[in-house]
Amino acid sequence: MTPSAVQATETADMATRILEAAERQFRHYGYSKTTVADVAKELGMSPANIYRFFGSKSELLEGVCARLLHQSLSIAQSVAALPVSAEERLRRYSMTHFEFTVATMLDERKVHDMVVAAIEQSWGVIDQHIDEIQAILTDIIAEGMEKGEFAKGDPAHAARCFGAATSPLHHPQMVAQCIGKTNRASPEDLTEFAIRALKV
Repeated sequence: MTPSAVQATETADMATRILEAAERQFRHYGYSKTTVADVAKELGMSPANIYRFFGSKSELLEGVCARLLHQSLSIAQSVAALPVSAEERLRRYSMTHFEFTVATMLDERKVHDMVVAAIEQSWGVIDQHIDEIQAILTDIIAEGMEKGEFAKGDPAHAARCFGAATSPLHHPQMVAQCIGKTNRASPEDLTEFAIRALKV
């Protein structure tokens, strides 16, 4: 490995360490109460060293948000590659993503606050993620249309509608407001409703 490659690897490793420490701080103390100095202290370095990689606390939040969204995208890609019907892949995508949202973003109030701040401050990252997820859903639905599982139509339009219909299961704020309430559709029922809509 060349010296420049080694340096690039070390830089990436340090950025990852910083983001991991920032996420721990955000989860434990809350985004609003965490400072760059807090993150630096956990890593045993000066705040100036953090600023070599991230220009502000908002950039740290964007990086943490991007890490969570990457995990979400990996889940969608894994489900899309399963050797099962398009209908079953949509079902597993919706339910697995719901479980991921509950497990990683709603385990405590401070995490929820972090996610809300990310939605408010890092929408560009989130909007790009939505486009990536929509592309995966479009491919699944297109295959389902081709094989006669779903009614013929515009798969991209259908994917947007499916995503909107199931957004209460995947949007952290909506999940937080609806989870456990008996006057809301269950995750299973909402998923099945959205899938049935693709067949008519």
